Amino acid sequence: MLTTALYLVTAQSLRLDDNPALAAAAREADHIVPAYIHDETRPRPTGGAAKWWLHHALADHARDLARAGAPLVLRHGALLTEVEKLVAETGARTLYLQHDPTPGMHAVEDALHHWAEENGIVCRRFGGHLLFDPVEIRTGAGKPYSVFTPFWRACIELGPRAPIPAPEKLSAPDNMPATLSLDALGLLPRGVDWTGGIAATWEPGETAAHKRLDHFIEAGLRGYGHDRDFPALEDGTTTLSPYLRFGNISPRRLFARLADIAAMEPALAQGAAHVQRELGWREFCWHLAVAKPDLATRPIREDFTAFPWHEPDPADLKRWQRGQTGFPIIDAGMRQLWQTGWMHNRVRMIVASFLAKDMLTDWRHGEAWFWDTLVDADAASNPANWQWVAGCGADAAPFFRIFNPTLQSAKFDGTGDYIRRFVPELANLPDAHIHEPHTAPAGVLHASGVALGRTYPLPMLDRSMARARALDAYQARGTTP
Repeated sequence: MLTTALYLVTAQSLRLDDNPALAAAAREADHIVPAYIHDETRPRPTGGAAKWWLHHALADHARDLARAGAPLVLRHGALLTEVEKLVAETGARTLYLQHDPTPGMHAVEDALHHWAEENGIVCRRFGGHLLFDPVEIRTGAGKPYSVFTPFWRACIELGPRAPIPAPEKLSAPDNMPATLSLDALGLLPRGVDWTGGIAATWEPGETAAHKRLDHFIEAGLRGYGHDRDFPALEDGTTTLSPYLRFGNISPRRLFARLADIAAMEPALAQGAAHVQRELGWREFCWHLAVAKPDLATRPIREDFTAFPWHEPDPADLKRWQRGQTGFPIIDAGMRQLWQTGWMHNRVRMIVASFLAKDMLTDWRHGEAWFWDTLVDADAASNPANWQWVAGCGADAAPFFRIFNPTLQSAKFDGTGDYIRRFVPELANLPDAHIHEPHTAPAGVLHASGVALGRTYPLPMLDRSMARARALDAYQARGTTP
């Protein structure tokens, strides 16, 4: 008797390569029904920019599945309800899915597993979104790590499992269930389409992920250890974060590819190790999220629970969001985010420090904005990194270490190329003044076509006063540097 398996595609498993759940289904069942269920009752609904990526990554994955022999079925509704319908429609007796480590999803998967057992259906869950199952990496006392360096050392000592190839062929049953159109999932903006800049910047999907990796290895890997801090460099970073977030490429495939490159070309080994370490930081964030399911709402350090944040003036918060603060590197970063759905990592730290420390605004406001506007926003890296910058997270930068945006700008964007790209009203300013326009002589401003307060805003705050205020707030909570 021929067997049919239901393979549940998730928003973190949109690939054929190194997909243990899909590989097992292809190996063990005669026929496969791949199905993606868009469930808006998830513990944390997907942000707007990420929905755009999800739409196009689903389209790409659907094409790949169809070419392999098993078209993708799309449904909209509660996960368990739709699974029950699909099982009834297909007669599937086995479910395969990649485990979703997102806080709150374990309970959803447990409910699915319990339902399956009660109905005589086998439910098989596989890893794939992370290098390691979080229960594999523990301290000597059996607890999750809270410091990155020993965490990553333990990961390296254990070593991730080797990636597995994509199934050569999939077989769909004759009685494939009905599917919705991709547009029916409602992932793209309705009304005003604000995604033009994102669409011009990104090509979602599995093939694009591997093309991007190939390009980076060729153009950026050698200098990565140095170049990754300079936002104007086009190939200074991998820009693979959204592909990892949606599973267009697996972390194990990326890790293994880098290890192979390092072994074959020693000159690239240092760059490869740096990228692997960044992959390790992503892993660390996810292990934190599993241990701390309230990572997006509660500081890891309990002494920050009652920190005296200032309730932000809505107008000031909007100035930060729209890149109108009067600090060019801040404004360039926030406009890059708004236009492209992504921001350079060094600049993420600078703009986050500005919000949490110079503006003394609760980091959760920034985390929520990034969640909605980043194509790579996920439930672990986004809150963990905001907590890191705000000083309240695991292995975090001390709160009293406050980035000076002008010094950071001069150091990492010395000639102002990044600023000129995203703050074009300052493009004609000389290098010596582009990082701090409000200090430029009137004649320089006039010659450059800059009218402070009209074509470009004056600084929204006095940094020396803001720094003193932040340190006073830090000390007021009963802690000294």
